[in-house]
Amino acid sequence: MTLLPPAVEPALLRAIDGLLLPDDPGYDEACTPWNLAAVQHPLAVAEPTTIAEAARIVAAVTAAGHRIAPQASGHGAMPLAERGLEDAVLLRLHRLTGVQIDVEHRIARVLGGTLWRDVIDAAAEHGLAALHGSSPDVSVSGYTLGGGLSFYAREHGLAAHHVRALELITATGEVVRVTADEHPDLFWALRGGGGSFGAVVAMEIELLPIADVHAGFLLWDISAASAVLAAWRDWTRELDRCATTSLRLMRFPAMPDLPPFLSGRAVVVTDGAILADDQRAAELLAPLRALAPEMDTFGRMPAAGLAHVHMDPPVPSPAVGDHVMLGDLDDAALAALISVAGPDAGDAPLSVELRHLGGAVAEPQDAAVPSLDGDYALFVVDLVPALELKAPASARVGGVAETVRGWERGAPYLNFLDHVADTGAAYSVETAERLRRVRAVYDPAGTWVAAHPLPEAASAV
Repeated sequence: MTLLPPAVEPALLRAIDGLLLPDDPGYDEACTPWNLAAVQHPLAVAEPTTIAEAARIVAAVTAAGHRIAPQASGHGAMPLAERGLEDAVLLRLHRLTGVQIDVEHRIARVLGGTLWRDVIDAAAEHGLAALHGSSPDVSVSGYTLGGGLSFYAREHGLAAHHVRALELITATGEVVRVTADEHPDLFWALRGGGGSFGAVVAMEIELLPIADVHAGFLLWDISAASAVLAAWRDWTRELDRCATTSLRLMRFPAMPDLPPFLSGRAVVVTDGAILADDQRAAELLAPLRALAPEMDTFGRMPAAGLAHVHMDPPVPSPAVGDHVMLGDLDDAALAALISVAGPDAGDAPLSVELRHLGGAVAEPQDAAVPSLDGDYALFVVDLVPALELKAPASARVGGVAETVRGWERGAPYLNFLDHVADTGAAYSVETAERLRRVRAVYDPAGTWVAAHPLPEAASAV
């Protein structure tokens, strides 16, 4: 694939209205993503507030011979930062926000930089819910382009499979509407294929007729890790698809901003949602409650409350992460996890999480990411209190991932890959080739810089 030529004249960028260059006031702030450990130094940065402004900037930048990296909230900024953006313009969409709810058809039209919290609140006013993730301040577009794994997933599948239309800026600055009938190959590619095809500036997504949900968390001291992990593993093996949960082994520093039950502690937490009546939910939770959790918040709550059950950081934070897709976990796998994250682990990261998959998540759909094939998705996260501590934090999360690599099964979930990785493992040979063909039609010059670019032909598996 032909890439754009090297930059010709920096003065051409200076002449483009709406760009900030490195010596301009506000450049550093505009380049700062949600993940504060991802340091970005692009050639220039833009923060459009309208679709028309974004399209104009894209057309001007590509005419000047430069590549473009679209970004909304910047939760997944680490791979871009690691590769470097010195030869690309960063198109920050975080000021391009807005939500419109079509109550009759249960559709939300969401502008490209909108965060899930705004969609959640707008939908809740009409007794509706969205297939959002565990963090309310993640962008809808970035999350969905990578697949979208929610606490509704085992019942309703991936968020990408509930997209009905997208508005995309192409490399020429044209805004195209993409649906199953309009640009169908591009529609297929955008549902899970990532950011290699253009800048998504609006998206229409299906909403669920859910006003309230049985959700919450159970918490134990880390000393109970072995018993809780084994019980949760056994529980999930036969679990009704109406329940989607995760389990985390967590360590928190002593911080005044944390609630007392977390500050300075190591704990085991299982959380999630059960799409059933309260009696059925209680029946399902009984085996875990038999382990006498120290805290139990499961109960009926407004659907909007589900966005806060996972207790993800509410403000931008510096972090590194790693991920492995896992199959069934035998006792040896659990022992391996306990050895690196249990009560006697000396240098464990902040969070070692298992997301339970299966159900609708495993049922293939006509999309670039048709399903997730593993039984559990491991997601490991550690904080980076100072940039010079990024390397040891990365080593910690990578070490946990390698400890359970022997139980790996299925393609990785790219939204959980928080570093530069070979994306060949994420797609079949046929899917990767089809994605490259789609890109050749809509971006033959290789304008777009994605956090996880499409694999080259030789690396697809």
